[in-house]
Amino acid sequence: MAKATAISTKLRPLGDRVVIQPSAREEVTKSGIVLPDTAKEKPQEGTILAAGPGRILEDGKREAMDVKSGDKVLYAKYAGTEFKVDGEDLLIVSQKDILAIVTD
Repeated sequence: MAKATAISTKLRPLGDRVVIQPSAREEVTKSGIVLPDTAKEKPQEGTILAAGPGRILEDGKREAMDVKSGDKVLYAKYAGTEFKVDGEDLLIVSQKDILAIVTD
């Protein structure tokens, strides 16, 4: 997780955006079939590495964020923008695209 900490210090999302490290994609089905890259589902679960301060409301106040760094979340399937930092696949999404916080 040291690498993730280094990445989160390089990125500071603006407004209500968060940086997510998607969970690894499943490579083998439960029945043991190995999936090629083209057949893998896009992950919809990941860990928040960095969160913005929240969006500014019409009255000038800042809306509090519902999520924070370290939260494991589920997000909309085609949400956000994918990019790479130091070889890591990351995603920036708006807080509105986060569907739920996963609790253990």
